[in-house]
Amino acid sequence: AEGGRSVGCSGPAEPSTRGGQQRCAGAPRTPLSMQTDEALRALLQRFYALQGERVETYRLFEEGHRAYLSSAPHYDFPRYRQLVHEVTTAFSGISREVLQLQGRLRGELGRPDLAQHLTRLQEREQEKLQLVSAGHGGVSIRSCRLIKTIEAISEILQDLKYDSEEAE
Repeated sequence: AEGGRSVGCSGPAEPSTRGGQQRCAGAPRTPLSMQTDEALRALLQRFYALQGERVETYRLFEEGHRAYLSSAPHYDFPRYRQLVHEVTTAFSGISREVLQLQGRLRGELGRPDLAQHLTRLQEREQEKLQLVSAGHGGVSIRSCRLIKTIEAISEILQDLKYDSEEAE
């Protein structure tokens, strides 16, 4: 496509939601492309809901850890161990579902660019969890590395938002 025009279009081309393919501006959307756009929007909504669950799980984890520390000198370790188990189960389920969404983006929705954002995000979320858990062992939770990891997660989420805006 030369000069912003798609081959076979008389007007300017506009990007579609499928891997940079273009369609003619003003051209009617096919039922298939509308279904794909709708599926992509639903997938992104689910992803952001999962991120919200992650945030809430971290909040509960921090709250539980503070409660555990405040129970000194008679620490309630069984209750804290149960919290850690529940948090681990929650994060595992969230990660598993994000990986499924990532696979759908890469495959049926033809958006490997967005799938790559989810890959990067999963890596940073894993790093964040390790740093937060280490912080619960007595190391400062506000370490420079944790802050940089949180900033990287925010950047990835911004990139994902920007790159997926055409689906909104």
